[in-house]
Amino acid sequence: MNIGEVKLDSPYILAPMAGVSDLPFRRLCREMGAGLVCTEMISAKALHYGNKATKKLMAIHEKEHPIALQIFGSDPDIMAEQAAELEKEEFDILDINMGCPMPKIVNNGEGAALLRDIPLIGRIIEKVAKATKKPVTVKIRKGFYKDENVAAEVAKAAESAGAAAIHIHARTREQYYEGKADWSAIKEVKEAVSIPVIGNGDVRSFKDAERMFQETLCDAISVGRGAKGNPWIFKELISGEPALPAMEELKATMLRHLRLEIECKGEYTAVREMRKHLSWYTAGLPNSAKFRTLCCKAESAEEMCGLIDGIVTPSALK
Repeated sequence: MNIGEVKLDSPYILAPMAGVSDLPFRRLCREMGAGLVCTEMISAKALHYGNKATKKLMAIHEKEHPIALQIFGSDPDIMAEQAAELEKEEFDILDINMGCPMPKIVNNGEGAALLRDIPLIGRIIEKVAKATKKPVTVKIRKGFYKDENVAAEVAKAAESAGAAAIHIHARTREQYYEGKADWSAIKEVKEAVSIPVIGNGDVRSFKDAERMFQETLCDAISVGRGAKGNPWIFKELISGEPALPAMEELKATMLRHLRLEIECKGEYTAVREMRKHLSWYTAGLPNSAKFRTLCCKAESAEEMCGLIDGIVTPSALK
């Protein structure tokens, strides 16, 4: 499928996740078959004020393409200003987050808070789309309040304003990540617009994806929590066959992930970032609880490497 002029080689996308979809993890998912990866969300206001930590989130590797860079904010002028500033960066698609449910985002009138002001959504997208030549996509939720469904209305406003695709998480903001995703909302969006529709919510296997395609007729599917500790899910979605790795591949991937994190962030930060990833990679394995406890105490790459497995030696990191 295509988003604007950007061609995706598979309809399966790594959803942006704060604190998860950093450069090392995106590279692994892209190698496993993700047709598109997306950065963690980046504050347009923080970029406007020159926040250095925020700019680090924009680091992109040449092997990630196609990649979307995701920004968020509620001021149309600042959003458009940053879209123009970002034009020179080496990403392929500019994504706008209008679905983040976290209080610190919502309380600033950003993320999912925008679902309560559809005219403002239209103004933001229109200004951003005019400020950049890159395709502009929008991530939304079904609605803000528990039983609300404004997704189709928002999608139509986004399309009219110049969005090239709409990405819908089929839960409301008040649901956060609880309860069952309402895929009927994805179907309603698909029926309401002519631009590509990306469905999201409760896809953890090929059977889930197959059912979402059948029930909603969406054009692509993004996977978020289902990819945590399981970048192989993209292999499964493409092949239709379970792709859980053998133990040696699991260990090799964990080790490579650690190495990539070190290259990207330095050993101190990488070890602390990897604690959560190793917990996800090993969930359900024998003695995984003990492993997680030890990982959370690891202070060095050598110590963490040794915990992964006695076969994997610290020298492999060098």
